[in-house]
Amino acid sequence: MKKFFIFLILGTLQTYAQKVTVTTSESDAKIVVNGQLVSSGSYVLKTDKNECYNVRAQKVGFLKYEATVCGKKAGPEPPKTLFFDMKVDDSEEASIKTDQANIDFEIQVNPDLSPGDAWKLTTQIVTDHFDAIEVSDKETSYLRTAWSVQSFEQNTIRTRLIIKLSKSNPLTFKVKLNSEYSGHNGTSVKADEQFREWDRILRKYGNVISDFSTRLTKK
Repeated sequence: MKKFFIFLILGTLQTYAQKVTVTTSESDAKIVVNGQLVSSGSYVLKTDKNECYNVRAQKVGFLKYEATVCGKKAGPEPPKTLFFDMKVDDSEEASIKTDQANIDFEIQVNPDLSPGDAWKLTTQIVTDHFDAIEVSDKETSYLRTAWSVQSFEQNTIRTRLIIKLSKSNPLTFKVKLNSEYSGHNGTSVKADEQFREWDRILRKYGNVISDFSTRLTKK
């Protein structure tokens, strides 16, 4: 009789301790359960009947995925399998990793150019890449474009250009390409607190710094 009850209890526990097989389309994607890295590519999650689990799949260069899996008494019936079909991060596809982001570059102007002509050429280069100039002061040689924003599936990128005088003799400008990301889709360009510096720039701005270096110094 005692053995019968033991088997009955074990059978009940096995009924509640369901297993969920988690797999990812990328074999080296990290699988994270409740904030803890548990495996790569595949993992068998044993659920407690009273618990819920946050399951995430992530890999550099790919979109992030997550799902909630609950035991029988904590939520909906857990699935037997959970598959993450991972896609490449479209914001990374549209950008390049670079050491030109968020850094001041000094550009010494061709001495044959007058300060007026140098500023005119600088403005032309800016408008070749950006649609809107927010501030332009010829007297102090300061220029700042408005933020240019582009939204992606899981990210929002904003980019702007800042130019200021570094030295008057020889005439030298500091050029800085600000590149920032929010990590979320549809972030307002004005939500400064949600953006952080990005070590990448969108491909369409890949030639900005080299354009200044080439065209302002050319003799």
